[in-house]
Amino acid sequence: MTFDPATLTFDQNGLIPCIAQEAETGEVLMLAWMNAEAVARTLETGRVTYWSRSRQAFWIKGESSGHVQTLVELRLDCDRDCLLALVQQTGPACHTNRRSCFYTALRDGQETEIMTPLRDA
Repeated sequence: MTFDPATLTFDQNGLIPCIAQEAETGEVLMLAWMNAEAVARTLETGRVTYWSRSRQAFWIKGESSGHVQTLVELRLDCDRDCLLALVQQTGPACHTNRRSCFYTALRDGQETEIMTPLRDA
């Protein structure tokens, strides 16, 4: 079956959430947003492209930082209102220089940082 992006359910702003997950390890890296063109660009180039809500512009993950996400596979959830990008991540995924954006755990009602920033090579 050929993929038709029109079958995706975008929100009122024309966006759909996309979870990035390391393909090899299964580690959840981040959540960002895509519009229809970002989905198309990602599939066309193999470089994960998001839509920045704050800048109102496309951003290719790693374009300025070098922390590239190379697409392995793009998956759709059952409601077609969320995407899962299985990626090969080069360097940290988070802008805080951590491997994952999910570095704070809630344990016994307390916030605990479970990941420290990576040092630059």
